[in-house]
Amino acid sequence: MGTLALAAKITHVPSMYLSELDGPHKGCRQAAIDGHHEIGRRCRALGVDTIVVFDVHWLVNSEYHVNCAPRFEGVYTSNELPHFIRNMPYAYPGNVELGQRIAETANEMGVKSRAHHDTTLELEYGTLVPMRYMNADRHFKVVSVSAWCMWHDLKDSERFGRAVRRAIEERYDGTVAVFASGSLSHHFADNGHAPEFMHTMWDPFLEQMDLRVVDLWKQGDFATFTRMLPMYAERCFGEGGMHDTAMLLGVLGGEHYRAPAEIVTPFFASSGTGQINAVFPVTPLND
Repeated sequence: MGTLALAAKITHVPSMYLSELDGPHKGCRQAAIDGHHEIGRRCRALGVDTIVVFDVHWLVNSEYHVNCAPRFEGVYTSNELPHFIRNMPYAYPGNVELGQRIAETANEMGVKSRAHHDTTLELEYGTLVPMRYMNADRHFKVVSVSAWCMWHDLKDSERFGRAVRRAIEERYDGTVAVFASGSLSHHFADNGHAPEFMHTMWDPFLEQMDLRVVDLWKQGDFATFTRMLPMYAERCFGEGGMHDTAMLLGVLGGEHYRAPAEIVTPFFASSGTGQINAVFPVTPLND
C-alpha cells in the first residue's frame, strides 16, 4: 500500500542551532544545515507526507514507544545543553494513523511497543533539530520513536525497524521517509574542555573507527557493519546505544542490505563526537 521513499542517518548536533545565532560560532554548522535542506528537498520531490524519526534523545527503560500525537507545538530549551538550544519555537502536524500502525505491527512481530496519541509527550531535540531545517513550513507530518533504549537488545531494535518498514508498505496509504537521528561515535568533550573540542574528535581512535564505518557504508558492506555494530556502539560510546542505527538497519534489510550509502554532508567532528548526513537507497527486502 504505502511507500518508503527515503532513509537516512542524520546529525542533530545542537551547534546547528547555535550556528544560526550571532556570535563566535555563527555559520559553523552551515554544511550540516545545508545537508538537512537537501534531504528535505528530496523528500518533497519524492512526495513524502510523513517523516519518522528514530530519536536517541528520547530515553525509555521498557518497551518501544511511538509519539504520534496529532500535533506538536511549543518552545524548547534543551535540559542537556541549555546554552546551545534555548527558546526554540516549533510546531508540526503529527500522524496518529501511521504511529498506531507501526506499534500494532511491531507487537504482532513480538516486539513490545506502544503508540501514544492522546498524550502530553513532547518532542526531543533529536527530532526538533532536523525538523527545523527540513520542515520549517510544516509540509511533513512527524512521528517520533524512542531510540535511547537503555535495557534493550540491538537485534530487537533491528526487528522494530523491520516492523516500521512493514507497517509503511502493508498498512499505510502514503509515502514516508525514515531517519536515524544520532551520531557516530559519541564521546563528548570532558567537562572544562568543551571549547577546545568544538570542531575536533575526542580521540584519534574514535575518528578512525568512524571513518572506517563510513567507508563500509559507502561500499555497501552492511554484512560487516551489522556484525560489528554491538562492539562499535559499546567501545565508541554510541549515542543512545546506537539503537537508532539498528532500527535503520532493520528498515533497510539488515545484513542483507547491499546498497552503497550516499554522503550528503561529509563526516565532521562536533564537541568530540562524529557526525554525518548520509542517505541510504531504499531497496526491496529479501524475506
